[in-house]
Amino acid sequence: AANRITVTTPASPSDAEAPAKAASRLSRGARALLAVFGWQVRFEGFPGPRGIAIVYPHTSNWDFVIGLLAKWTIDLPIRWVGKESLFRGFAGATLGRLMRHWGGRPVDRHHSSGAVDQLAALMQSDPWFWLGISPEGTRRKTDRLRSGFYHLALKLDLPVGLAYIDYSRREIGVTRFVHMSGDQERDLNMLRDYYADKVGRHPEQASTITFK
Repeated sequence: AANRITVTTPASPSDAEAPAKAASRLSRGARALLAVFGWQVRFEGFPGPRGIAIVYPHTSNWDFVIGLLAKWTIDLPIRWVGKESLFRGFAGATLGRLMRHWGGRPVDRHHSSGAVDQLAALMQSDPWFWLGISPEGTRRKTDRLRSGFYHLALKLDLPVGLAYIDYSRREIGVTRFVHMSGDQERDLNMLRDYYADKVGRHPEQASTITFK
């Protein structure tokens, strides 16, 4: 409903109509590797077959490595997006293939339809589609977040998982899911409150939680 933030209770992956698992050995291996370095994953399932998981803060290249291991640990095909140039030409034939295998999908940010419309069409084309996004868009400090995830969530009325990589606790997880209200300042305050105690590898590089 408008101007109301709704908290959604996670369901088990099977309840959310998740694809059948086929990589249990990879899952166990990824979990064991994280445990060797003192990391744990907190995840209790997604609340439905489609949604967005925003990851904050993003302050280090290590975030991708830890995030990928966590993705393998929960053993679900979460997608993420990258620049279209990474998936075309020589890069696409080499690194692009690997990134697709890991869940990467290309988005042309200069296309007339816009990234939000492209992602909306992509998500609606699949019966199960959870998209992982770093709203900072860079590991360097910026004075705002990119708002694409917010407009996409409102456009398709999607649940948003508040994912985090907390180096102070060596914990990565997503356990809280919300529906954005459409009141930007109220929604941003909710994000600020939730992420206030989540610490990146380089805390000074965490971006300001606001939109342009």
